[in-house]
Amino acid sequence: MLMVTGAVLAATAVASLAPTQAVASSHREAPLISGQPQYDNTDLYAFVSPDRPDTTTLIANWIPFEDPAGGPNFYKFATDARYDVNIDTDGEGGADLTYRWTFKDRVRNGNTFLYNTGPVTSLDDTDLNFRQTYDLQLVRRKGGVFQSSTTLLTNVPVAPSNVGRASMPDYATLRNQAVRSVPGGGKVFAGQADDPFFLDLRVFDLLYGGNLSEVGDDTLRGYNVNTVAIQVPSKLLRSNDKQPIVGVWTTTSRGSALSDFRQVSRLGMPLVNEVVIPRKDKDKFNASVPWKDAQFGRYVTNPELPRLIQSVYGIPAPAEPRNDLVQVFLTGVPGLNQPPKVRPAEMLRLNTSIAPSASPKRLGVLDGDTAGFPNGRRLTDDVVDISLQVVEGELLGKKNDLGDAVDGNDTPFGSAFPYVALPHSGSDVQSAAASKGSTPPGGATPPQGGTTQGAGQQGGATRGNGTATAGAGRQGSTARDGATQLNADNAASRASSDRLPLPVAAAIAAAMVATAAGGILLGRRLGRRGSSFA
Repeated sequence: MLMVTGAVLAATAVASLAPTQAVASSHREAPLISGQPQYDNTDLYAFVSPDRPDTTTLIANWIPFEDPAGGPNFYKFATDARYDVNIDTDGEGGADLTYRWTFKDRVRNGNTFLYNTGPVTSLDDTDLNFRQTYDLQLVRRKGGVFQSSTTLLTNVPVAPSNVGRASMPDYATLRNQAVRSVPGGGKVFAGQADDPFFLDLRVFDLLYGGNLSEVGDDTLRGYNVNTVAIQVPSKLLRSNDKQPIVGVWTTTSRGSALSDFRQVSRLGMPLVNEVVIPRKDKDKFNASVPWKDAQFGRYVTNPELPRLIQSVYGIPAPAEPRNDLVQVFLTGVPGLNQPPKVRPAEMLRLNTSIAPSASPKRLGVLDGDTAGFPNGRRLTDDVVDISLQVVEGELLGKKNDLGDAVDGNDTPFGSAFPYVALPHSGSDVQSAAASKGSTPPGGATPPQGGTTQGAGQQGGATRGNGTATAGAGRQGSTARDGATQLNADNAASRASSDRLPLPVAAAIAAAMVATAAGGILLGRRLGRRGSSFA
């Protein structure tokens, strides 16, 4: 086992690739970024493609808690940002390759408030009033020094927000049209998707209510995110044929009035900035680069979460320093995904030479599935349960079965690129309210257990209802390794149970229509008199 203490980490902090200072951060995990959702990284996934094992798929998400019915502007990528997926090919802690997305807005008719003016059947449909396109670039560096920037694609259409069934009767077709080929091999996608992260966010209410009364509810159920994804031949990501391990992290940089870009968000391993980095350093972490992660090393070797679990639930915290966590979060595990001459740095590390599993296990490496987390991260990996068990000493011989009783996503994932599930429709929100939670968004009944792609949460609770499942009695359901990128109070405020009863909503809608009709008639009468509205 590689023994790396906080002191050793500090000693390795040499010259940095110093970014400019940031003004923000990811899934609402840091103070500044929580007010800037367009720039907020929510999750990152990196895995060998199950249907194309000679390729690697990288998926990154932004904009947490997208309510499907959130019109009239719905959700778009920022046009003053650089959305980057960075790859460290040699383990030295720097970005050797960067895939960069930059976006542009396009409006057909500025004289209407509508996102679309009729049913949208294709991405070039004239009824799609608001559109976005993006350019894709590949930036190359060596030893932290810029080498080249190549534009791979220009003016590629983005899959729009899923407004509703009337507006987008066949959203799957729009998704498919947004998947494009990349020069040199591979595919790329940008657009809206179901939020694939599954967890119970009530960890922030004193670790699930302080008595395990608030577990088993997939807090992100029914919400969407904006996604970029790219699939490329694995050989293009490797430094050489003998070194198949790559490090991956995402960043968002925001343009300023001076035309420079400042990094405002960063994300690699899940849950790090949520429950490992303390509040005073969260914004600093989002502004930093992996090369300088020695400054945060003590938060990994002496983590707060196990002490909190001990305080609330009486489960003894493992002895410090936690060198086992250094391997999981900073260096990679020897013999699995640790590159030679590795520099400790927080990022996902993926061994691209390990073939995808025919039967993925949600606990990944802990359950003998070496193709899963922490060797990269697949959409179906239960990173909350894995991280919680590791934090509580699983790798030190302290076997446990801790978890949050949410074992899978609410919506099935796809079997082909970009793999993420279709976004929830604005119509689903109304359907969920009418059924009072008896049916999940989209109308599908979630499968139980959740060990394979598309598995649903245990208990089938609708978003925000806070109902505990049979798994609530498990100790691990409690301190779910902070699963997180979000604000639980924000999620609770959107609970379907708080929506108006259908008859009341219908009455209000009828009154609004009547009022609007009266306004139109009045306007016509005034118009005939030569008057107008100010």
